[in-house]
Amino acid sequence: MASLDDTDYRLLTALQRDAHLTSEKLGEALNLSASQVGRRRQRLEAEGYIEGYRARLAPLKLGLHVQAFVSVQMATHAPDQVKTFVRIVETRPEVTSAWTLTGEADYLLRVYCEDLAALNILIHQVLLPHPAVARVQSQIVMDQLKADGPLPL
Repeated sequence: MASLDDTDYRLLTALQRDAHLTSEKLGEALNLSASQVGRRRQRLEAEGYIEGYRARLAPLKLGLHVQAFVSVQMATHAPDQVKTFVRIVETRPEVTSAWTLTGEADYLLRVYCEDLAALNILIHQVLLPHPAVARVQSQIVMDQLKADGPLPL
C-alpha cells in the first residue's frame, strides 16, 4: 500500500466532515483539480482507507428513545457456543455495533431500542437465555455529550 501524503490526509479529513462534497468543492479546498481529487478518492477507496459512505440518522425522530451499552460476560468460550452468540449479535437490528474486550466483560454492545420494555426483552429473552452467557449488565445513555466523531487524522 502506498503511504499517504498531506493532501490525502486533508482529503480524508474533509470527507469525514462532509462526504457529500463534490470533487469541484474538494478541489477548491485542496487546491487541486476536480479530476485529481476524483483519482485520489478512488485510490483511497480502492486501498481501503475509505470503507464506505453512510447517512447519520436521528434515533429520536425514528422512535428509538433508549440507547444503551450492554456488557456481556461469557460462561464459556466454546467455539460452537460463541459462534451462535455472535450470530445473534450480528442479526439483531437493535445492536448497532459490538466489540470484543479485555477485562471483565467479553463483549460490549451498543443498542438502540424504542423503549425500556424493548431493552428488557433484548436482555431477558434474547441475551441472557443463551447458554454461553453468564452475565449481562446494561448502562442506559442519559445524554450523548459528543456525537460519534471523525477519526483523529
